[in-house]
Amino acid sequence: MKKTTVIVTVILIVIVTALVGYYAFLSGKARTAAEESAATPTQLVLNKDLQKDYPATPKEVIKFYTDIEKCLYNEDCTEEEIEQLGMKARELYDEELLANNEVGTYLERLKREVKDFKDNKKRMTGANVAASANVDFFSEDGFDFARIYCGYTIRDANGSSGIGQVYLLRRDENRRWKIYGWASSDKVNPE
Repeated sequence: MKKTTVIVTVILIVIVTALVGYYAFLSGKARTAAEESAATPTQLVLNKDLQKDYPATPKEVIKFYTDIEKCLYNEDCTEEEIEQLGMKARELYDEELLANNEVGTYLERLKREVKDFKDNKKRMTGANVAASANVDFFSEDGFDFARIYCGYTIRDANGSSGIGQVYLLRRDENRRWKIYGWASSDKVNPE
């Protein structure tokens, strides 16, 4: 009789421990999900680890880049957040673009652009990246390139207006698409 009581007690302890552990696990997941949902768009962008989770296609690179731009131009970012967002954007840039934009100069120019945008009471209300089927892939000088269009909707005191940008991306040695440059769509000749 004593042996049976010990076995039953051990089984009950194991079951109770498993239930408490499972509850703690679920509570932790719920808390993490709640914390993520409470994060601002800026925090979500800054928390993305591009070393582990780099966008796989030119379209995804530009979509993430527009997420950075939306944070810069639409959110109330601190100066430190503007610098962090600028550095996050630089992670998407090709090495030649980085070489032509020294960090200090780039960040100061970015801060001025954001300030001017907000001083003029502008807001980026939309960013539409072209469909993956509309990406123009080509090779030149031994490099793979991709050209993709992105349309922006900017609202100011006079209403909304559309602006188009064409981004040129180059595939690096790690097979990641990096932003090589961009130009206003009315100045680009795709041929």
